[in-house]
Amino acid sequence: MHSKVVIIGSGPAGLTAALYAARANLEPLVVRGLQPGGLIATTAEVENYPGFVEGIGGFELADNMEKQAARFGAQFMDTLVTRIDAAQRPFVLHTDSGELISAETIIISTGASPRKLGVPGEERLANRGVSYCATCDGFFFRGKKVVVVGGGNSALDEGLFLTRYVDELIIVHRRDSLRADPILQERAFSNEKVRFIWDSTVEAILGDEKVSAVRIKNLKTGATSELAVDGVFPYIGHVPNTGLFEGLLTLDEGGYIVTDGRQRTNVPGIFAAGDVVDHIYRQAITAAGEGCKAAMEATWFLAEQEHAAKKAAQEAPSAALG
Repeated sequence: MHSKVVIIGSGPAGLTAALYAARANLEPLVVRGLQPGGLIATTAEVENYPGFVEGIGGFELADNMEKQAARFGAQFMDTLVTRIDAAQRPFVLHTDSGELISAETIIISTGASPRKLGVPGEERLANRGVSYCATCDGFFFRGKKVVVVGGGNSALDEGLFLTRYVDELIIVHRRDSLRADPILQERAFSNEKVRFIWDSTVEAILGDEKVSAVRIKNLKTGATSELAVDGVFPYIGHVPNTGLFEGLLTLDEGGYIVTDGRQRTNVPGIFAAGDVVDHIYRQAITAAGEGCKAAMEATWFLAEQEHAAKKAAQEAPSAALG
């Protein structure tokens, strides 16, 4: 399988790149990966994406983006890229399905994954009360008491979504104030189902077959206590999905791909966009903007390569005659 542009990842960055590359008649191939639509597809409601006055569901937004890119000729493939041979062009992508994909250019938009607490019980009780997706699992906590760990936009946004189902929501935050946008803070403070535990962290998640409690430590006093709960939702940041590119691309100390401001990596012909690059803004709209830039850069790169090849072909006969 060969494509002029292969896009790895299908969040807002990847889908916007697919739209622009498709409109440039490059017939891009999008490798969706494990999370079609990216993390935005797991968000209950997106209120800050321009053009949607009443907001829009994250899944619907991603689905609309994919349909728009497909309308102009983007192709989609459900597999995982396991290795990239980039010693020469075209690049060769190995997949977990055993298929090989050759690509003249690659746009990486693999995004980031939720950061885990790294405490005892978290891995063992995953999907048994520990969840990283309120939209996916909120329904299963109807009438329950749950803990959300974190104080940023994700923690409050997903926590407020959970209040549709739970009887009580407890937000555990390591500081004495929140980092979330003021409008989200206002909603949380005014919601009668929400209460806060400040200056504290979750030290362990307890339970046999499912979550039954959390052990909480107060960072100011050092005191620990146990709180009976039915679920735990950590929202403490993200980790870039860049393990595949170690040794191939330049990464910063946080593991994010380093680009030059024009979405170009250290390997000519490979570009990167979205949360795999950006650890500051991390918004759907900024990811989409970077996806647009990456596709335009890929288009210009291919045009330059084609021009150089034609020029070399024209000069070859003259050199032979000389």
